[in-house]
Amino acid sequence: MPLQKLQFRPGVNRESTDYANEGGYYDCDHIRFRSGQPEKIGGWTRLSNEQYLGICRSMWNWSTLSGANYLGMGTSKKYYIEYGTAFYDITPYIYSDSPALNGPLTVSTGNTTMTIVDAQYSPNIGDSITITGAVGLGGNITATVLNKNFVVTGKGAGNYTVTLPIVPGAGNTGHGGAAVVIKYEYPIGNDIATTGTGWGTGPWSRGSWGSGYTSGVVQQLRLWTNDNFGEDLLIAPRGGAIAYWSNATTVSARAVLLSTLAGAYAPVATNQVLSSSIQRFVIAMGSNSYVSGNPNTDFDPMLVRWSDQINAFQWVPDITNQAGEFRLSNGSYIMQALSTRQEILIWTDSTLYSMQYLGAPYVWGFNVLADNISTISPKAAITVNNTTYWMGRDKFYMYNGQVQTLPCTLRQFVFNDINQDQAYQIFAGSNEGYNEVWWFYCSANSDVVDKYVIYNYLDNAWYYGTMGRTAWLDSGIRQYPMAANYQNRILNHENGVDDVSGETPVAIDAYVQSSDFDIGDGYNFGFVWRILPDVNFNGSISNQPSVTMTIKPRQNSGSAYGVADSPAVVSADDYTARKFYNIQQFTGQVYTRIRGRQMSFRIESNTVGVTWQLGAPRIDIKPDGKR
Repeated sequence: MPLQKLQFRPGVNRESTDYANEGGYYDCDHIRFRSGQPEKIGGWTRLSNEQYLGICRSMWNWSTLSGANYLGMGTSKKYYIEYGTAFYDITPYIYSDSPALNGPLTVSTGNTTMTIVDAQYSPNIGDSITITGAVGLGGNITATVLNKNFVVTGKGAGNYTVTLPIVPGAGNTGHGGAAVVIKYEYPIGNDIATTGTGWGTGPWSRGSWGSGYTSGVVQQLRLWTNDNFGEDLLIAPRGGAIAYWSNATTVSARAVLLSTLAGAYAPVATNQVLSSSIQRFVIAMGSNSYVSGNPNTDFDPMLVRWSDQINAFQWVPDITNQAGEFRLSNGSYIMQALSTRQEILIWTDSTLYSMQYLGAPYVWGFNVLADNISTISPKAAITVNNTTYWMGRDKFYMYNGQVQTLPCTLRQFVFNDINQDQAYQIFAGSNEGYNEVWWFYCSANSDVVDKYVIYNYLDNAWYYGTMGRTAWLDSGIRQYPMAANYQNRILNHENGVDDVSGETPVAIDAYVQSSDFDIGDGYNFGFVWRILPDVNFNGSISNQPSVTMTIKPRQNSGSAYGVADSPAVVSADDYTARKFYNIQQFTGQVYTRIRGRQMSFRIESNTVGVTWQLGAPRIDIKPDGKR
């Protein structure tokens, strides 16, 4: 019997049975398809040893005219700007005491807990505050010890507590003086979604602006949106107020609430903030109306508001400017918006809108692109190469001038394995160097993101894997795609071949397995006695990289796999000097003892320093009877 070449269709298909998908792949992890062939994905390294507070779920990269390259990062506890691998806390203050407090601080000898009495604002446990204007309490508790940032650790009636960095000694009898001012940061958000949350829950609907909110109010998952307005930065937590960071200040300067800079008629809260990069408007997706209602309490999740052109601080519509607002009619709330080349796409919970600039007097026009569609989360859509892709509640979509269902060979496999209670954690990302769109999601039994699915739009192929990430950004002004992990670090992906998120490189277990295929005619048994491998190890940094090729036999489609054979294929070349060869040398043939009517093929690597791409291996088969 002649040698049988093992070549399979690109992509992984789980929409039918293993045997019905003959000629394709059925299972994988940490691989991709390039030029139709599977290969191990690239590795990742830490951007720096710096760590941030909270779970990062948003990243935004932009550069200034002077060449400063900034990365904005919104976490469940803070908002940072990364610059030069250092993280700067620019979390805006939501409230500052006025008038100043008189003697609000109390400590006791030997106890690091400090009690603060403040009737003007009531923070939640975990929120951050900054004390200014305090004088020493006596003893070792000096003004320097007091005038800094603290995290709220406990709450009482009309007071709360923080932890001092040193143990108070004897003689601490003061209370901070008569001019203590406490600044309160944005309240922290949840790391995971909580049942019963939505746009109207949490501290943002607590009454008059700046007043305290009731403890115990359930908070929604903290999701920041961000966009640059020229060289400056716009940020907003979902359901919260817009803040503005100016590049004219130092990188460590705090962002400032837009309502402070623009006055009372600026949006008090929004579901998403973005700017139209060409026309230079600031746009709030979901907002309080300028026209009617109480701006502090009447939030309309379907209202689109925009500032005057080239003026982020003018929100009062007038005949002399282009500020305005428009209420969408189809749906209950705005889920997400994306600024594309010719339009802004807006997803409500049931409809996709197109928002296009018309000029004065109407300014913006709105058209329905598709009704009765869905998007699964506020970060489930992304635009790549002028085509927008997104994950719906039960299928994938694409838009390139026309809304279409995106055929997916993993649809049931993915959507039957999603924790719908944590759907808001789902986010999309691109990896343009490999023509990929990624979606990260929580699997059915997980409350944190632990899996991903990839669509390769060049090869029209789908594949999936396991990975814990909380945000992803592929920026044209950074060398590598960046991701945030659960260890509070930013990672550079496609950098190296191993997992270097910690101190020591760890191997990435990468494999792909084919669906079952017939041995010979599929009627008689076949005996596979050798494999002629075909693989390359380009990019490896091991002195002798290797992979394992496994043949797994079955007697019938419903039978369990029989005893498999897993020979190693080892390169004869030394890759420690990153050598590359046109014709590579590796194990020429490996011997097996496999008998079955149908078999599957698997290639895998799980050692450091190794990467590979599969070619077209062959198997040598002998007829071996009918049973």
